[in-house]
Amino acid sequence: MFLISALAAALPGAGYAAQPLTLAQALAAAQANSDVALARHALSAARADVLAADHAPAPVLSAKAASIDLQNGVGGGNVLTRKRIDKSIGIDWTWERGNKRGLRTQAAQAAAQAAQDDVEDTQVQQLQATLAAYYELLAAQERLRETRAIEDGLLALERSAAQRVRAGDLSAQDGARTRIEAERARGDTQAAELARTQAALALAQRIARGPDIEATPADWPARTTPPAPATDLEALADQRPDVRAAQARVQAAQAALEGALALRKADVTVGASYDHFPGTSTRLLELRAQFPLQWGYRFEGEVQRAQAQLDQAQEALAQTRRAALLDLQALQAALASAAQRAAGYEDGIVPRARQVAQSAELAYAKGAIGLTDLLDARRTLRATLLEAIGARADYAKAQGLWQLRTQPNPSTQP
Repeated sequence: MFLISALAAALPGAGYAAQPLTLAQALAAAQANSDVALARHALSAARADVLAADHAPAPVLSAKAASIDLQNGVGGGNVLTRKRIDKSIGIDWTWERGNKRGLRTQAAQAAAQAAQDDVEDTQVQQLQATLAAYYELLAAQERLRETRAIEDGLLALERSAAQRVRAGDLSAQDGARTRIEAERARGDTQAAELARTQAALALAQRIARGPDIEATPADWPARTTPPAPATDLEALADQRPDVRAAQARVQAAQAALEGALALRKADVTVGASYDHFPGTSTRLLELRAQFPLQWGYRFEGEVQRAQAQLDQAQEALAQTRRAALLDLQALQAALASAAQRAAGYEDGIVPRARQVAQSAELAYAKGAIGLTDLLDARRTLRATLLEAIGARADYAKAQGLWQLRTQPNPSTQP
């Protein structure tokens, strides 16, 4: 539960933390980065579409002046009350049949739900990328620390070898070899410094920070027993926001298809007018109704397009569900493998490599082995320590990615 507790510790809207940067602070910043902001804007637009869909057609107010006799004139007097002009004012309103408004609103609501799930999925993706970048930075810092310690050890060996060469206790060739190893270690340290800088830049890009950040070593997760293989990965896949978004789009497409079929029920426009015609009557009433005659076309194009879009949404759902299931299987396998590999280095390989290196140091000091054996032991220890850091980082990333994709996270709600 390490990742969830770290997320819970992050205060929403707390901004960017000072150095050093913790995992909780990095994840909190990732939840509000530009990618998430774009997804939120799309959600706002989708919610606005619901408001646009959920309203009846607006009534139409009309006014007219008719029967104006240009040959004989319209007579004298006030234009509104005496002149022989047929004046009228009316209102018309379209009655939508076939539940068009309800279906239109259902489609918009389902699309808005899909956009909301997209926000959550984008947040999870950004959290995953940020978590991986954070542990890459932490591993780069550990590698830099180890390479510096190795460089310091080889520099000390070089100084000691130089003294022994001057004293005639060591050959010039062996002294030159120690200088070569020290220079190689210096090059390794420079490469590690570059890798650390690149890792910091990659993390800074995710959280909109400057590169002057440093991961906290305390954020290494404790190695625990990997979770038992989940027996119902399909249920876990259905809970993922990307799958839920695809399901919502199927619902939106189904409502759009029903709306296209509803177009075959013609809408009726009803209206009434109040007429004023001096000389005939000043209180005339007109009632009217209009509806389109669907002759020769029954909206086949709209229906076929809506059906094709529904088929497309259903295929996208099946594809997304398959990808989600495969992703969970891959995450589960990666976690089990990374845990086993990290345990192998921590419990067996690293302690043995340290023991071999210590024995070689002691034997070299007593003259029992040559410089070649000592340098081989140090190279083995150096490679082992760097590989152990990589194994630890792989386990930390695998554990965090599994948690993000399988455990509900209330902080990712829009």
